[in-house]
Amino acid sequence: ANLLQGLSVKHHSIINRDYKTRALATAARPESLRPAFILLTTCAMLAAVALWFSIPDTARATRHDATGQSIALTLPHEPTAAGQPITAKEGSAPLRLPEPVQASQAGPVAPATVWQEVTVKRGDTLASIFSRLDLSAQQLHALMDQGGAINNLKKIYPGQVLRISSSAEHGLEKLLYPIDKLSTLEITRNGENFDVSTNHRTPERRIKHATGVIDSSLFLAAGQAGLSDNLTMELAGVFGWDIDFALDIRKGDQFMVLYEDKYLDGEHIGHGDILAAEFTNNGKRYQAVRYTDAGGKTDFYSLDGRSMRKAFLRTPVEFSRISSRFSNGRKHPILNKIRAHKGVDYAAARGTPIKSTGSGKIIHRGKKGGYGKTIIIQHGTKYNTLYAHMSNYRKGLKVGSRVQQGQVIGYIGSTGLATGPHLHYEFRVNGVHRDPLRVKLPGAEPLKKKYRDDFNQKAEALLAQMDLVRNIQVASRQ
Repeated sequence: ANLLQGLSVKHHSIINRDYKTRALATAARPESLRPAFILLTTCAMLAAVALWFSIPDTARATRHDATGQSIALTLPHEPTAAGQPITAKEGSAPLRLPEPVQASQAGPVAPATVWQEVTVKRGDTLASIFSRLDLSAQQLHALMDQGGAINNLKKIYPGQVLRISSSAEHGLEKLLYPIDKLSTLEITRNGENFDVSTNHRTPERRIKHATGVIDSSLFLAAGQAGLSDNLTMELAGVFGWDIDFALDIRKGDQFMVLYEDKYLDGEHIGHGDILAAEFTNNGKRYQAVRYTDAGGKTDFYSLDGRSMRKAFLRTPVEFSRISSRFSNGRKHPILNKIRAHKGVDYAAARGTPIKSTGSGKIIHRGKKGGYGKTIIIQHGTKYNTLYAHMSNYRKGLKVGSRVQQGQVIGYIGSTGLATGPHLHYEFRVNGVHRDPLRVKLPGAEPLKKKYRDDFNQKAEALLAQMDLVRNIQVASRQ
């Protein structure tokens, strides 16, 4: 009855019809229901807010209807399969979650590798280095068993730097070892084995020159001119068949050398080869040019194409002192009577190497009366040489062994009838003793005619450089 009191019927003059109005009287809303109504409304609002924030951002969307008004889409937030449509309220467009990246699309994941630089310390071995890097000994053994170029790793020395790449899954992956300044050994894992290669760098070569005048010794004069010991030895070797550097050197002798210097990244890394050289001994000038023919043979030749090399070296001991010459009337120092001395004695420190002066075959190795420990070498059918008073022979040599010119065959001593350490050297031609210091030595094979034009062209260019150096020095002294 109270509610009916709030209804009244009125007539609207504009729409020309009756309409009912509803008045909610105060009596129709009892005071006892107000707290419950307020609580219910508050709970509903809080639930709506909580529901909104529980929906993922990607599940909140809006769309517009035909009238342009936005319509909120309420999306389910239960887990949905990737790529499947998500159904919204009626009238909304389906939405899709982005497709996840499949493992097959990303490709295989390579194992992480770590590069380390290891400086070799005193007492280090490859095994100790592997142990420090937690690399297995089994892998080291597998590596060394391959042999070949890998054997260079047995020669590591303090100060060298090794670059090593490794991974937790495979252990050693790669190893870079500097053999020298120009060559690097590269080892790369290939399954259970390792691929081995050697990378070489080509240095820049610059032509340099050196000149000197001998006052007391070749080594002293060469050192003052800036030549290394190796270049000095090579210089002596070029002219060693014509000049006895233990006997023939005179004060005032002169030399000039054209040689190569090697540079890497602008840094000087050492001397190269002698290209041309000139030596004036006791007023006589000798000239030699280095030449490599099309067949790869390299030698030093005089300007007329003769090889500077002879079939025999002039001396079997480098830079020694002659203590006794060839003589038919020498008084023997031990027997104290006149006895022919059929050779030349070279005094040098005990243990100094003795070289074969020519290629040939050993026909005697052993003690021989007053000669003590002796080796005799036959060179073809015409020549043989004898080396006596040795302290010992080089290992591996026996009667019948073939030796090459310049090969070490033994060491200086004082066995037999000798007053001190020296080498007694004899040179025989058809069984007759000849003075080793004066005998004319047979020459080696000359340059082939087919290479003469090429040789002459290159020799003229090198000699022109030597003439230029000589002219500049003469002008500077004036």
